[in-house]
Amino acid sequence: MTLPFDPDDLDGDDFGEKRATLEMDHEAAIEHVREVCADVGFGFPVEFSPSEMLNEKVDADRDPYYVLGACNPAVADRALDATDGRIGSLFPCNMVIEQVEPGRQVVHHVSIMKIARLLGLPSDDEGMDAIVEDTGEMVGEVFERLED
Repeated sequence: MTLPFDPDDLDGDDFGEKRATLEMDHEAAIEHVREVCADVGFGFPVEFSPSEMLNEKVDADRDPYYVLGACNPAVADRALDATDGRIGSLFPCNMVIEQVEPGRQVVHHVSIMKIARLLGLPSDDEGMDAIVEDTGEMVGEVFERLED
């Protein structure tokens, strides 16, 4: 399969990559990220621990790794319209909390809105531009608050 772009030509800004390091235990980091995201306007229709599942199912011995599936319903509704419903396969916008060592967590996010644009999903470019801007501001605020 050939991609419509060379992945080596991309940097984190192209797909909205954000990272923050939190000096706290894993459970406290999950709660902190959940609270900050909620304050900015995200809800969580789904959340799960891939590490717990993999450790249980295939004895993976993974360190704590948690996914908060964040969603702002008004933005999700606009994004479905701007992509003729196709962006739904990328929902929700995930915030990942990964323990890199005890007492240190990395929070990671990539923009599904920017990824949808890279994949050519928008049918309404102007609408998608506004969505990318709006979600970028919201996620930017989340990461500013996490780093405070």
